[in-house]
Amino acid sequence: QVQLAESGGGMVQTGGSLRLSCIASGRTLYKNLMAWFRRTPEKEREFVAGSSWTGRRTEVANSVKGRFTVSKGRERNIMYLQMDNLKPDDTAVYFCAARQSQGDGGDQDILKSDQLYQYWGQGTQVTVSS
Repeated sequence: QVQLAESGGGMVQTGGSLRLSCIASGRTLYKNLMAWFRRTPEKEREFVAGSSWTGRRTEVANSVKGRFTVSKGRERNIMYLQMDNLKPDDTAVYFCAARQSQGDGGDQDILKSDQLYQYWGQGTQVTVSS
């Protein structure tokens, strides 16, 4: 099993910044692909950003490109989402996700379907006021 713990959510005004963190742990943690998703009452869970285990491959959704940056910490089990120039449309619960280890070297392609991730954090609320 893999456990994921998000932190860093909160309330900011339009144009503000937040940094989310996700710490992965667990007995079966091994070079897992990791990603951020978000969900609102009006929308299904949508892909926001993802990172290979090594951090050498990253991708962000078009809707947040130029404003959000995903990265891995020096400890590869930590993933960050730096969110700048936040907009009210970014208001959502943000989830950290990890895919079951595929036994690869850790430079995975970024997968955008939530169906391909087996492990999920509890989510952290981000609220952007206008």
